[in-house]
Amino acid sequence: MKSDQHENLASLLQPGLCALNLKLAQTTQEKIIKYIMLLHKWNQTHNLTAIRDPKSILIRHIFDSLATAPFIVGPNVLDFGTGAGLPGIPLALALPKYNFVLLDSSNKKTIFLNHVILSLNIENVTVVTKRIEDFSFALGFATIITRATTTLDAIVSNTKHLRATTGQILVMKGKYPAKELEEITQPTETHRLKVPYLDEERHLIRICYTQAPRVS
Repeated sequence: MKSDQHENLASLLQPGLCALNLKLAQTTQEKIIKYIMLLHKWNQTHNLTAIRDPKSILIRHIFDSLATAPFIVGPNVLDFGTGAGLPGIPLALALPKYNFVLLDSSNKKTIFLNHVILSLNIENVTVVTKRIEDFSFALGFATIITRATTTLDAIVSNTKHLRATTGQILVMKGKYPAKELEEITQPTETHRLKVPYLDEERHLIRICYTQAPRVS
């Protein structure tokens, strides 16, 4: 028998997915709800995110992450500074044909992520416990995405060794980062995102690259 909490989340999830123009199988939706409940449970003792209420997790974490799905390019995607798996876990569930690497330097958080992967049987995610400066990936990533609070200039600098021949960096921001955009020279696009049930500013900064300055 499903709990009231499960039913409440399910009643919000489907309309939210429709608003995002995403069609996810029922089994995938069930995994999303299970992920929310795992995060809610672990938050009580491990302090993985500041947002603890399951409904708020759905809106501020899951829908916020899934709003970037139309911009993801594969086959290899890096989510660095992933924390509790955001946006990587929701995106990996929504885009099963792409391979996701979730990178974080916190062992506590990557232990949780490995538990999520096993519990939900997610086959297209690899978890790595490292700082981005110490991580390497021979194939390079077509998409590098982050919700981290560091500056655009720092993100561009710290990801040079991880880029594929062509691709993009996607940076999730709240308010429009006008000053940060002035400090970078790479071609950029700014997209205003609409997150279901959330009346707050959300922006996605797309930084394009055409070659990877790889370090030998």
